[in-house]
Amino acid sequence: MWRHHSLVHRLAPALMLSAILQILLAPPAAAEQTHEPAQAATTETAPPAASSGGPETLSAPTAAKPTNHSEASPASRASHTPEDNREGREESSHQVHDLPLWSMIPFLLMLLSIAIFPLVAEDHWHPNQNKLIVSAILGIPVAGYILGTVGFVPLEHAVVEYFQFIMLLGSLYVISGGILVTGDIQATPRNNATFLVIGALLASFIGTTGAAMLLIRPLLSTNSERKHVVHTVVFFIFMVSNVGGCLTPLGDPPLFLGYLRNVPFTWTFSLWPEWLAINGILLTIYLIWDHFAYKSEEVRDLVLDKTIIRPIRARGLVNLILLGGVIVCVAFIPSINAAKHQIIPFRELGMLGLCLLSYALTEKGLRKANHFSFHAITEVAALFIGIFVTMVPALLILEARGAQLGVDSPMSFFWFTGALSSFLDNAPTYATFFELGKSVTSAGNLTPAIAGVWEPYLRAISLGAVFMGANTYIGNGPNFMVKSIAEHRGIKMPSFFGYMLYSMGILIPIYILLSLVIF
Repeated sequence: MWRHHSLVHRLAPALMLSAILQILLAPPAAAEQTHEPAQAATTETAPPAASSGGPETLSAPTAAKPTNHSEASPASRASHTPEDNREGREESSHQVHDLPLWSMIPFLLMLLSIAIFPLVAEDHWHPNQNKLIVSAILGIPVAGYILGTVGFVPLEHAVVEYFQFIMLLGSLYVISGGILVTGDIQATPRNNATFLVIGALLASFIGTTGAAMLLIRPLLSTNSERKHVVHTVVFFIFMVSNVGGCLTPLGDPPLFLGYLRNVPFTWTFSLWPEWLAINGILLTIYLIWDHFAYKSEEVRDLVLDKTIIRPIRARGLVNLILLGGVIVCVAFIPSINAAKHQIIPFRELGMLGLCLLSYALTEKGLRKANHFSFHAITEVAALFIGIFVTMVPALLILEARGAQLGVDSPMSFFWFTGALSSFLDNAPTYATFFELGKSVTSAGNLTPAIAGVWEPYLRAISLGAVFMGANTYIGNGPNFMVKSIAEHRGIKMPSFFGYMLYSMGILIPIYILLSLVIF
């Protein structure tokens, strides 16, 4: 039905997004006049905030920066380490105030490209090299602009973050592709719901990407005889690729970023009531939806589904150990770290080694039987290099003007973090609001504080970043990969805006309900 809407209707959500960003991020009329007093105020409050940061504390000259909530640019957090390059941090913090709103236009065009081209030029859009060309056309001018106005550091860290991001996704994708789950159980609502529950549980312990890549193929195989499958994949993205991953720092990149900023590893277990509530609500909605979808299937398809029954068996289980190795790499092996002059990506080299081991130890033919190809991961790589580069101005503007948003309550932290995590990468968005939370906590002398952030603020920031990454295909890395794998299996997935109809109609009312109850 969405396919027959007018082009103006398709563009409406993006135009609304652009208007909202301009309203939220537009500087007040007196911004230039109040810049110096803000600088002075920051000098007074910066030392307490810095003392609660990472292992290294800032010296007095470093603390006197324009805004203490933006000690480090979100882009400069890209190495996912507690310490950052101080010179780059100061340079970026000083220059970001000069970035105009029009510098976000390439990022908005990047989003529109992902949304519109599959609808109006599907044949030309399908080859991944064309996606890379679009990323280059929009990304290269932004890179030149950032180099000329802000400096090298934000762009450097954006590229490093992209490298770390794609290496993590790629290693999980390749290794999980060596696990062949065969069999064809009946695709009843109860069996499909079982997949969702198992995925939501696994997501917090092997990561949302690992759980999604492990289970999406057997789920699709189970539903191969059914025609109405799109809603199952959408709920899989909701539960397995996103909201299921909030119980440990290994579940989702924003929470791991918090762990590296001294949030205790076990603190995220305190989010279990919210995890249980949102997954319970989504599972209930899914069971009702799939009950009617199952009844609407053609009789011959249901007969075929009941006839073709094979027990579930798994092969290539050595790859489960290798997936555990990836988790160890993420948790304990250092990556690139400019502050420590660490330029060798030991973490990513370890992941690459695990991928090679997967190919060496996995029985030949398993990946072919698994319909494995590199198309999905190369599609993500081609698109997200453009996203990571073009979103640098948006993140810097958010960092510079975040205090002007009036975010001073758990409810506002939840919605602002979540709304921006829907379109920006949720890890740097989390980092930005984490620093803003430290600033507000310090100014209000709020207790109890976790890693310098008032606990209700931290809860709101964490839930907003993780939950609302499900709002769009680009809110979290696994979303687009699941979409690509499903399309490769012949399932006609919703467009960018078509998917947002699902998220706005299902997720947003749940967020409203939970935020009213929790905050």
